[in-house]
Amino acid sequence: MESVAQKVLTSRFSLDLGPLKEPLAFIRLLEWVFSIFAFATTGGYSGASSVNVQCSGRPSQEIHADFNYPFRLMEHPYNVPDCVVNQTTTAVYYLTGDHTSSAQFYVCIGVLAFLYSTATLVLYLGYQHLYRESSRGPIVDLLVTAALAFLWLASSSAWAKGLSDVKWATSPSFIITLLDVCKDAKNHCTAGTIPHMGRLNASVIFGFLNLILWGGNCWFIYKETPFHKSANQPAEVEGGVRPS
Repeated sequence: MESVAQKVLTSRFSLDLGPLKEPLAFIRLLEWVFSIFAFATTGGYSGASSVNVQCSGRPSQEIHADFNYPFRLMEHPYNVPDCVVNQTTTAVYYLTGDHTSSAQFYVCIGVLAFLYSTATLVLYLGYQHLYRESSRGPIVDLLVTAALAFLWLASSSAWAKGLSDVKWATSPSFIITLLDVCKDAKNHCTAGTIPHMGRLNASVIFGFLNLILWGGNCWFIYKETPFHKSANQPAEVEGGVRPS
C-alpha cells in the first residue's frame, strides 16, 4: 500500500484556502500562531535582579544578579562586597536552583507543536484530497493532536511551577537572606530592582491557551474519522423512512 508520504510526494500541490473557513483548519492556524508565541516568549529570555548593600561607613552599592533561559540559576554568579574595614574585596555568590528541565520541556513542546501545525496546514491547504480520501489521515491526526494536548497540559503545568520557583529564587528579598554581610547589623541591605517577568507570565498563559486549542480541536478532527461517521449511521437509519 502506498504510504501517505509517497502520495504527497507524487501528488500535485494545489493551494486552496477554503478549508480555513472550517473549524478544523482555522483552529490549526491558531495553534500554529500560539505555539510560536509560547516558545518565543520563553526561549531567549534574560533578566536581572538587584540588591543595595551599604557597608558601615561606606556609600551604598547596587549589586546585580543576571540570569537567562534555560534558568540554570546556580551557574549565574554575582559579586558582593565583604564589608571588611579598609578593604574593597568582594565575595562571589550564586543564584540558587536549576529549572532547566521544566523550561526546556515547555519550549520543546512548543517547537514540536509548531512543526506539526506547519506540516498539517500544508496538508489541509495543499493536499486536502489526500487527507480525506482514506481514514488513516484523520485517525493519525487525531492521535497526534490528542497527544500534543496532553503534553501541553504537562509542560504548561511544569513550567508554571518552575516560573514560580524562578520568581522566588531571583527576588531581591530572598537574595538578601543569602548574603552574610546583610546578617551583620552594622550593614544595611535593601531590595533593589525586581526582574521583569511579564514576558514569562505571558508564556504560561499561551501554554494553557494552546491546551484549550489542541484539546478542542480533537472534536473537529474526530468528526473526520470513521468512528464518528459509523456512530451516526444507526441513528440516521432509525430516523429515516423505511421502504414499504
